[in-house]
Amino acid sequence: MKKLIIGISGASGAVYGVRMLSMLQGIKNVETHLIVSSAGWMNIRHELGIDKAAVHILADHVHTDGDIGACIASGSYKVDGMVIAPCSVKTMASIANGICGTLISRAADVCLKERRRLVLMVRETPLHLGHLRNMALVTEIGAIVAPPVPAFYSKPKSIEEMVDQTNAQVLDGFGIEVQEHLKPWNGLGK
Repeated sequence: MKKLIIGISGASGAVYGVRMLSMLQGIKNVETHLIVSSAGWMNIRHELGIDKAAVHILADHVHTDGDIGACIASGSYKVDGMVIAPCSVKTMASIANGICGTLISRAADVCLKERRRLVLMVRETPLHLGHLRNMALVTEIGAIVAPPVPAFYSKPKSIEEMVDQTNAQVLDGFGIEVQEHLKPWNGLGK
């Protein structure tokens, strides 16, 4: 059984985290733990027009962002890793600098200290030097910065296909196959 934490922070792009939960829901050997920040909930309501109940039902376990005593706040609770989708620059800065004031940043910090996979789908543009320095810092301490940039070689026909392709690439890094959503690059041929 793989255990994966999905964090949804306050950046635009709530569809990435919600859709990732949906993609994982039908996979029997994956257990999901969800954390959503208050700004994440605001974006879910604004961008997707859905409520907490509609998101909660997609996860196996739901934790509030203020619950620093949750099981996933400790390295003794074994998880395979964490994805923050989307990841705000505020959340990335907290992680980069070891500021663990929320469950999202604490669970990310635990993944780093336990050498578990942590993927930050940072959603911001344009980037200033402070953002770039924090990206470099989180990379140096073990995180993977994976901005959700669409892969147009897959010739997506909808926003959902673009989101699914990006999510499938991230999940593939955890050894979670969602092949129906992943269109690998096979070269241009002759």
